[in-house]
Amino acid sequence: MNRELYACVHAAEFPAQALLRLRSDLGGEPVAVLEGRPPQQIVCALNRQARLRGALAGMTRLEAESIAGLKLLARSIENEAAAHAVFLESAAQFSPRIEETSRGTACAFVLDIAGTERLFGPPARLAQRLRSALAAAGFRVNLAIGTNFDVARMKAANSRGISVIPEGAESVALAHLPVSALDLRADLAETFALWGIRTLGQLAALPQDDLVARLGPQARSWHELAQGIAKHLFKPLEPELRLEEFCEFDTPVEQIDSLLFVGARMIDCLVARATNRALALALLTVRMKLECGVRHECVIRPALASVDRMFLLKLLQLEIGAHPPRAAVTALTLTAEAGQSSLVQLGLFAPQTPEPSRLDVTLARLKAIVGEDRIGSPVLEDSHRADSFRVASFTVNGKTVKPDARPARMALRRLRPPTPLRVTLRALRPAAFSDPESRFEVTDAYGPWRSSGCWWSAGLWDGEEWDVLAVKQDGTSVACVLTCDRKRNAWHLEAFYD
Repeated sequence: MNRELYACVHAAEFPAQALLRLRSDLGGEPVAVLEGRPPQQIVCALNRQARLRGALAGMTRLEAESIAGLKLLARSIENEAAAHAVFLESAAQFSPRIEETSRGTACAFVLDIAGTERLFGPPARLAQRLRSALAAAGFRVNLAIGTNFDVARMKAANSRGISVIPEGAESVALAHLPVSALDLRADLAETFALWGIRTLGQLAALPQDDLVARLGPQARSWHELAQGIAKHLFKPLEPELRLEEFCEFDTPVEQIDSLLFVGARMIDCLVARATNRALALALLTVRMKLECGVRHECVIRPALASVDRMFLLKLLQLEIGAHPPRAAVTALTLTAEAGQSSLVQLGLFAPQTPEPSRLDVTLARLKAIVGEDRIGSPVLEDSHRADSFRVASFTVNGKTVKPDARPARMALRRLRPPTPLRVTLRALRPAAFSDPESRFEVTDAYGPWRSSGCWWSAGLWDGEEWDVLAVKQDGTSVACVLTCDRKRNAWHLEAFYD
């Protein structure tokens, strides 16, 4: 086992890859990415199909438009930032120690993989698994593994496929790489060209003392890099988990089906990223940038955290159908909050319960029919007002409540809605009351219990409550609860004691 071992993943033409990873409809087509302000736009990145058609980096828009069949897309910094986070997160599955070495339009990371042989096997097998994981996330990369940081970095940036450099063969691996791999200034590159130095192998063959005497002390580091013996202080990143996918459309999308086609791919990526960390998606926030300049936002909160792609896509379809955007969509962002997936073990003789996903879909359909504020679970509010509650989103906490084993001595049966009454008072106490059907004579009255609140707002309430014993006209005795709204001077029969 080597003391040091590094793996460099290098994604060339990253602006193009960031735009194409979620656009499966453009797969196999020649695509070039333009940057700059019109009409002075130039090609900054392109895919392999575009290069085969004759497109080159640095071409003007007019030159690119002259190539038949070439698809031109505008560069999106937001799209690249989202793809950069996904790229880093995918690489972090294989090592927590990562340093970024991106240059120009390429995105690259170097992983410290020393000691990972027992987890992922020998370097060649690790390289295959790492490249496959990045390909599943939508990236095409070149990969190099070696015992020297800079050797792995330069080899991955200037070669294709997978390169595994044996220990002690660093100079041989770099011998045929161009001098441009050192990222020299233009004047220094011209000097080496005049000397006839084209490759790192030719540079390494020069005497170091003579090279330093002519080009200065910095030439020592170039000579060591060419020999593959340069030292590097590793500076690892600290990536954070942010489940977000972003896609910016080259033309505004008006059809919901086209929007869901891209949303399905984004949900697949979010589920895969959450599954890699043994997590599930507990909440999805959908943000749309509309053609009119405003933003449209929807929130999807399933009852249970899930990694079911089809179920989440169905919820997205119902949510967008219930709250459609007012204009065509120019950009789509999906942000997820991670949660723990809960599995409930049923008893051997317990009845089969419905799937939680069916409940979420049913609730989403009901919300589209009756409104969001009328579907959910009642939650008591922190207030002294009687029966004060609000409707919250339905959630399942997985907790079971044990019933009280003590026998009930009395039950209070509430009337919903309360029955309006006409009450006769004597000495400010109820003496008799009547409803539309019967009249009651009060024999005993206990109270009043007054409560009030919210005097500072329109929700002011002021009431009192009485527990009374009464006798009906036919001689039947009842125990009940009477309430009085002092603000409106309205009496109601609230409940019966059984």
